[in-house]
Amino acid sequence: MAERIGMRTGEALVEGALDYLCAEPEIVIGELDGPVGHALANLVGDQVKGHTRVFAILNSDVQVRPATLMVSKVTVNSTAYTNILMGTVQAAIANGVLDAVREGIIPKEKVNEIGIIYSVWLDPAVLKAEQVDHAALFAVHREATTKVIRKAMNHEPNIDWLLENQDKVEHFFHQQGLEGNL
Repeated sequence: MAERIGMRTGEALVEGALDYLCAEPEIVIGELDGPVGHALANLVGDQVKGHTRVFAILNSDVQVRPATLMVSKVTVNSTAYTNILMGTVQAAIANGVLDAVREGIIPKEKVNEIGIIYSVWLDPAVLKAEQVDHAALFAVHREATTKVIRKAMNHEPNIDWLLENQDKVEHFFHQQGLEGNL
C-alpha cells in the first residue's frame, strides 16, 4: 500500500522558443479526504467569473485521474483565450498528469484517492501571436505538468539545496527591477 499523501506543493517553469510558450504551474496535491480534497470541492462549487475552475480532461467526457482541477492565474475575458486554455492547455495538463502516473511519480494505486489543484498560467501574449503553435504550446504545458508533479512528490527543491543556493539564485523580476527595467 502506498503511503498517505497528506499535502504536497510544487512550482515549475518550462519555456519554449516563442514568448507565449511558457508554463509556470503551481500545484497542491493530496488526499481527497483531507485538506486538498476539501479545497478542491470548495473550488468546484464556488465558481468565479473570469477564473472558472475546470477538471483536466483528455476530451469532453474523459476526465483524468487523479482528479485535477485547473484554476487560471489570469482573468479569462476573451473567447480566443478561453478556447486555447480549455483546449490545448487543458489537454496538455491532462496528458502530463497521466505521464506522471505512467512514470510512477504518482502511485497508480493512489489515483482515486488523491487530487491536484493546478494553478495554470497561460501567457496573455498568446492572443497577440499571428499564428499560435498549438503543438509547441501543448508540449510546454505537458512537460511543465509532469515536472511540477515530480517536484511536489519529491519535495523539491529540498531545504538543504535551498539553504546552499539561497544567495546564488536571483529572482528574475526582482533583478529586472534593480536594473530599472520594470
